[in-house]
Amino acid sequence: MTDFRDKYGRWAVIAGASEGIGASLADQLAARGLDLVLIARNGALLEEVATRAGEQHGVQTRVVVQDLTDPDVTARVADATAGLDVGLVVYNAGASDRTSAFLDNELDYSLKQIKLDCVGPIALAHHFGTAMRERGHGGIVFVASLACVAGSATLAVYSAVKAFQHNFAEGLWAELRPYGVDVCCTPLGMTYTPAFQRMGFEYDPQMHMLSDDVAREIIENIANGPVHVVGETNRAVASQVWTIDRRTLVEMMSAASLDFASKRAD
Repeated sequence: MTDFRDKYGRWAVIAGASEGIGASLADQLAARGLDLVLIARNGALLEEVATRAGEQHGVQTRVVVQDLTDPDVTARVADATAGLDVGLVVYNAGASDRTSAFLDNELDYSLKQIKLDCVGPIALAHHFGTAMRERGHGGIVFVASLACVAGSATLAVYSAVKAFQHNFAEGLWAELRPYGVDVCCTPLGMTYTPAFQRMGFEYDPQMHMLSDDVAREIIENIANGPVHVVGETNRAVASQVWTIDRRTLVEMMSAASLDFASKRAD
């Protein structure tokens, strides 16, 4: 525990911390002795996560109620963390709540996805990464999705922005590794979160991981970048991707996402 805090500093920032994987990350990082800055739009849920971490693990917490697509996000987060030794940033925001064709969505919805999954990670990585590089230690994690491996019908923008996170993490890892800063992209498969429950799905242990298990594996592999695919089954799937013709891969991914969309519609 001490080594973890020594490596990543006293404070961790979690963007997208109000429930699901983000809340599990908060609990498990607090259990390792890190104080927390928790960011999300839902202030009530954030306060619950913060209170639980403080009471169970004795850590300090700060809550930042913030839409990560707002243009002033960097300034707001910078003000909230001024003077803190932030050594770990986990960008967990960016789930999609739609499975529909690109042209059937409003343009603003797709542009907001780009702000959330591309602009937000860049903004926080630039702000906190600068100090980490100067100190010679720290960690930056982008919680992504296996959708990053190929474009897919009904997920055209979502798969694209997750591919951006994947490639951005790889480049940033190469730049910051010589300075002792860990960077890792952690693509996930389907995880049974409250958001997933709200879509009407029931838990299937053969298909779904649980938030606590996902969070644990992410934390244990921060230093194993630039990419660590979460879940043994997901790693097996990912290892086969580059052996498949791209057209065939896109057709396979699209068939899976269309099936998912139809089940959700039912």
